[in-house]
Amino acid sequence: MKTSNQIHYIGVDDHDLDLFEGQYKIPQGISYNSYLILDEKVAVMDTADARKQDQWLQNLEDGLQGRRPDYLVVHHVEPDHAGAIALLLERYPEIQIVASSKALQMLPQFFEGLDLAGRSLAVKEGDTLALGRHSLQFFAAPMVHWPEVMVSYEQTERILFSADAFGKFGALDIEDEDWACEARRYYFNICGKYGVQVQMLLKKLAGLDILTICPLHGPVLGENLPYYLGLYQTWSAYEVETDGVFIAYASIHGGTAAAAHCLADILRAKGAGKVSLSDLSRDDQAEAVEDAFRMGRMVLAASSYDAGVFPPMQEFLHHLQAKNFQKRKVAIVENGSWAPSAGRVMKEALAAMKDIEIVEPTVTIRSRMKKSDLPALETLAQALLK
Repeated sequence: MKTSNQIHYIGVDDHDLDLFEGQYKIPQGISYNSYLILDEKVAVMDTADARKQDQWLQNLEDGLQGRRPDYLVVHHVEPDHAGAIALLLERYPEIQIVASSKALQMLPQFFEGLDLAGRSLAVKEGDTLALGRHSLQFFAAPMVHWPEVMVSYEQTERILFSADAFGKFGALDIEDEDWACEARRYYFNICGKYGVQVQMLLKKLAGLDILTICPLHGPVLGENLPYYLGLYQTWSAYEVETDGVFIAYASIHGGTAAAAHCLADILRAKGAGKVSLSDLSRDDQAEAVEDAFRMGRMVLAASSYDAGVFPPMQEFLHHLQAKNFQKRKVAIVENGSWAPSAGRVMKEALAAMKDIEIVEPTVTIRSRMKKSDLPALETLAQALLK
């Protein structure tokens, strides 16, 4: 696949990995993106995970057509992008690694005995690398999503090599009509904590005339760039993307689940917009995190457990706090057969998050939802939509 006449895609798909970063389900696989710039000087833009390094090296050599690379540009040292560096250095010992000073410091941590003396070039914000007709300008992007990250802008063809920014789950040989769905799940679970840092990067990019974005995961983006940039602006500012209510529930014997579904029906009848539910015991927690950030209102419904809250809800709250969840309205539904405690624990967790408005009243269900509970759910729904 070509991105242009002199810039080629040499990445690989991975359908064998079940969990990305050991925790995120990827039923449609993942792509490890890498690019090749053929000019007076030849630049390889990142490598791939060691799992697929042989296929990646074959793609590289096919693209080189007998030439030898001058530079390896390392935007990000995470193993899914830098895992083939040792293999590349063995094959082309004369290649020079171009990276941030932090990246060059970190790389030997991943490869025992790696010696970069005399074969590396540290670049910083604003530096350029001339390849001939093409020239790369570098921009620091710390904590998007590791501290050593940088992005580069190819000035002639106006291509942004964006590292993990604008990436998504899913291999490239899978048809995926909705870029935003898996890009959103990827963003909030990988970069969600670092909205301030993403905002800083977006401000730097605002001054560039970008025609194409080449991320390290997912498709090359060449059309409707304001759409992708606009979503990143919304996500990184923790603003609401979709008008609606997300209900996350953790139920032991089905009583809490019944209350959550009943509340969803009430909200829909009141015109709440999109209403989605997640069974935290069974559904993908990463998708639940995605929906929590996507919508402006959320309901947490959970059973009490061991004088606390049912563990799937505790885990979900942990993920929200870790990803810097903020600026949302949240309603509470608790269930308890003898000593309800879930509401207290959920409120304590939310109190540690920024700009969270607790919508009252808290609704308490005793074991099973009954007709007598309906007025309280009606009141809560009305308060949530007010």
